[in-house]
Amino acid sequence: MADELKAKGNAAFSAGNFEEAIKLFSEAIAVDPNNHVLYSNRSASQASLKHYTEALADAEKCVSLKPDWAKGYSRLGAAHHGLGEYPEAIQALEKGLELDPSNEGMRTALEEARAASSRPSGGAGGLFSSPQLLMKLAMDPRGKALLQQPDFMKMLADVQRDPSTINMYLQDPRMQLVLELALGAKFARAGEDEGPEANGGHDDHEGHAHPHPPKPKAPEPTAAKKPEPAPEPASHLSEEEKELAAKKAAAAKEKEAGNEAYKKKEFDAAVAHYNKALELYDGDVTFLTNRAAVFFEQGKYDDCIADCDAAVNRAHELRADFKLIAKALTRKGNALVKQGKMDEAIAAYNKSLMEHRTADTLALLNKTEKALKEQREKDYIDMAKSEEEREKGNSAFKEQRYPEAVQAYQEALKRGPPAVNPEAYKLYSNLAACYTKLGAYPEGVKAADKCIELKPDFAKGYSRKGTLQYFMKEYDKAIETYNKGLELEPDNAELHDGLQRAVDAISRFASGQASAEEVKERQARSLSDPEVQNILKDPVMQQVLRDFQEDPKSAQKHLKSPEIMIKINKLVAAGIIQIK
Repeated sequence: MADELKAKGNAAFSAGNFEEAIKLFSEAIAVDPNNHVLYSNRSASQASLKHYTEALADAEKCVSLKPDWAKGYSRLGAAHHGLGEYPEAIQALEKGLELDPSNEGMRTALEEARAASSRPSGGAGGLFSSPQLLMKLAMDPRGKALLQQPDFMKMLADVQRDPSTINMYLQDPRMQLVLELALGAKFARAGEDEGPEANGGHDDHEGHAHPHPPKPKAPEPTAAKKPEPAPEPASHLSEEEKELAAKKAAAAKEKEAGNEAYKKKEFDAAVAHYNKALELYDGDVTFLTNRAAVFFEQGKYDDCIADCDAAVNRAHELRADFKLIAKALTRKGNALVKQGKMDEAIAAYNKSLMEHRTADTLALLNKTEKALKEQREKDYIDMAKSEEEREKGNSAFKEQRYPEAVQAYQEALKRGPPAVNPEAYKLYSNLAACYTKLGAYPEGVKAADKCIELKPDFAKGYSRKGTLQYFMKEYDKAIETYNKGLELEPDNAELHDGLQRAVDAISRFASGQASAEEVKERQARSLSDPEVQNILKDPVMQQVLRDFQEDPKSAQKHLKSPEIMIKINKLVAAGIIQIK
C-alpha cells in the first residue's frame, strides 16, 4: 500500500501538483514510517512550495533513517538554502558529495550555496535603506535634485518598505540612477551599444565569432517620462573634474569606435581604439573585456587571458557589477579551452558561476568537464598494459585470489576498452567467472550479458550466464540460456551438463522431492518475478489452476492449448505448482 501511495505521489509531483503529492506521501509515511525515501520525496514537494521549514524537518528525518544515502543530504542542503542558512547548506551538500562524488546536480547546488554565502547580507531592503545610499545621492550632482522630488521620495519609500516593488520602477531613469549608485554598476540606456560586451559579445557555446557582424540595436521606443533633473552647471566643477569628464567622454568615443571596428572584423583597428580608451581613462572595465574579445577572435589567447585577469582585478578595485567579472572569467575559460588547458578552464568557469550564474556558462562548464573526462580516458588506453593486467588477473584466478583477479580484469578493461580491444569480451567472461566464485551472482550476470553483447556467438558467455542463473535458483532462465548456447555449439559438453543440472533441479521441485525449506525459498524468489506475477493474475490461468485442483481429469483439456502449457511449465519451473 505504501508503494502504491508513493507511486501516486511521484505522479502528482511530476505533474506539478505538490500539495496533492505531500498528502499522498504523508499517507504513505503513516503506513511505512521508517521509509527514508518517502521523507525525501515529501521534503522535495515541500521545498517546491517554498515550505522550507517543513522541508528541512523531512530532510533531517530522511538523513537520520539513512545516513549513508546521498540524496538525503541533497534534500537537507536544499531546505537550508531556502531558509537562507548557507553554511548549513554547504555542510550538508559537501557530506552528500562525499557519498556520491559524481553527482553533478549536488555539485551545482553546492556551488550555488557557496555563491549565495559569499554575497553581502542585508537584502534589497537594506540596500535601499542604507544611509550610504542617501549620502551618495546627496553628493552626486544628478542625485541631489532627486531628493527634492516628492514623487521620487515616495517611489524610494515604496522600495524600502517592500523591495519586490522595484520591478514597477525599473523603467524610470531615476531608479536606474539609484541602482547605479547603490551597486556601482552602469545600466545601458535604450539604444546604447556595448560592442563586444553587448548580448554576451562573441561568446557562444563554441567560442567562435558570429558568421555575420551583429547589427547595432535600434533605439527602443520609450513611453513619455518625466524629464531627468538637469545636471549641475559646468561652472560648479573644478578644473580637475572638468578634465576628468572630458577624458571620460573621449574614452567613450574611442570605445564606440572600437565596437564598430569589431563588428566589421577590423580587429587591429578595434584594439587601437580600446588602447586609446584605456590611456584616457582606466575606470571602465569594459575597455579591457572588449579588447580581450578581440584578442580571442585573433587567436591571441595569452593576451586575451591577460586582459581578462586585469579586468577581474580592476573590477574588484572599482566594485563593478559582478556580471562583468563573471563575463571576464567565462571569456578566460574559453581562451584556456582553445589552448587545451581544460583543468584551468574548468576552474575559470566555476569562478564565473560563483560571481553570476548563467545557463551559457554552466553549459560551457559541463561540456569542458565531459571533454576532459573523455580525453583522460583516451590517454589512459594502453593495450600493452591491458595485456599485463589480464595476465595478472589470470594468475590471481588460478591461485584463488578472486578479488585481486576482479581488480586486474577491470583495470585491463580500462586500459583496453571494447572500443579498441576486439577481445574485451573475454575479459567480461573472466569477470563473470570471478563473480561466480565470489558468490556475487547479479554482478556476474551483468558481466556475462556484456560478454554476450560483444560476442553473441561466443558459447562460453552463455555457459557463464547459465551457471550464475543456476546458483541464483532461476532454473527456468538457466535452461533458456543453456539452450541458446547449444544452438551455437550443439556438442558443447559444458552447456549440456549445465542444462541437465537445471532440468534435474526443476524436476525435484515439480515432483515434490525438494525439502519444505527449499520450496519456500524457491517460491519466494519466483513470486518476485514479474512474469510469474502476471501469470498468477491472469483470470484464465486462475480458472485453469482451480480446475486442476477440483477436477484434475476434466482439466486435462487445458493441456491441449500451447499457450497454457507454456505458462504451466513456467509455474512448474518456478516451484509454484507440483506435478504428481
